[in-house]
Amino acid sequence: MFRFELIHRSKKSRARVGRIHTPHGIIDTPNFVAVGTNGTLKALDNRMVDSIGLQLMFCNTYHLLLQPGPAVVQRAGGLHKFINRQMPIITDSGGFQVFSLAYGSVADELKGRGAKKQEGHVLKISEEGVLFRSYRDGSKVLLTPESSIAAQKAFGADIIIPLDELPPYHIGAGLLKSSLERTHRWEKRSLEEHLKNPAGQAMYAVIHGGVDPELRRQSCDYLSQLPFDGFSIGGSLGKTKSEMVSMLTELLPRLNEEKPNHLLGIGDLESLEKCIPLGIDTFDSSYPTRAARHGLLLTDEGGIKVDKADNANHFAPIAEVCNCWTCQHFTLGYLHHLFKAKELIAYTLASVHNLHFMVQLLRKYRAAILEDLV
Repeated sequence: MFRFELIHRSKKSRARVGRIHTPHGIIDTPNFVAVGTNGTLKALDNRMVDSIGLQLMFCNTYHLLLQPGPAVVQRAGGLHKFINRQMPIITDSGGFQVFSLAYGSVADELKGRGAKKQEGHVLKISEEGVLFRSYRDGSKVLLTPESSIAAQKAFGADIIIPLDELPPYHIGAGLLKSSLERTHRWEKRSLEEHLKNPAGQAMYAVIHGGVDPELRRQSCDYLSQLPFDGFSIGGSLGKTKSEMVSMLTELLPRLNEEKPNHLLGIGDLESLEKCIPLGIDTFDSSYPTRAARHGLLLTDEGGIKVDKADNANHFAPIAEVCNCWTCQHFTLGYLHHLFKAKELIAYTLASVHNLHFMVQLLRKYRAAILEDLV
């Protein structure tokens, strides 16, 4: 049901082209994975997303756990049927949101700023799991490796993630090591729970260790001994892109090349350019849809700020070479008007364009790797 097929390794770098086979279809790699936090990409419906060609969508267990809840999704026939998506889905453990709300996100660390933190969100971290307060109603929720896997079994995603702790960049060396050791125990428990009933799902390990090379090595060595189907790279990736690239350059050669890998929470254009040559297979990020909602349209020539005054009289598509639904039917001048008028359809049209741009960009990367140009 699940397997990774290596098609080509570039002669110029460690970049590679492959195929991930899942019960809901093939994921060509390298690939961009859009984030549908609550089972939908903001401003888009899932049939539209399928038609754009997004092969893998990321849904967040934390949010779906709190609303509508695993039981509702399971009664609906699983996440694919509930959200009406035909293509593959990956879910995380829920731990990422719990800890990022408490400490700040990985992407914000790389931008040199902390995320907005919710005081008192994480109540207790123990060997059992993490006790947190729901942002919806304030109720206390205990997330354990076993309960996280139970939720992801109910959702029925093609790829699932074990529970892990996401310590911040500034954590001390001793605490980072303790966190890593607990994360390894949580991941092993998650895997054991998953293997009781694999149900056609694959599970990726999460490599941790912050920017400490020795801890990253230990994490890779330990998790590689366990029967995970692939590897994701999580935790703090550094405070700068160069720090992230240095860590990944050392880490990736240690991973089993016969299994796919995924970089968690990173997928902006600069990171893609730097990390694809290192051998990363998939990247997840809300970057293109978030940019769209802020009026930034992605093109091969750079970003276009839709509300710029000059665009009012631009009666041609956003990009002449783009064949997305938006560019086939509407002009940049019309989008400029919609954003100025604060019409909600503006976010949909901009998101369609940006998501299409990302899908096409990764196709270009795959073609370039096959020609040994990347």
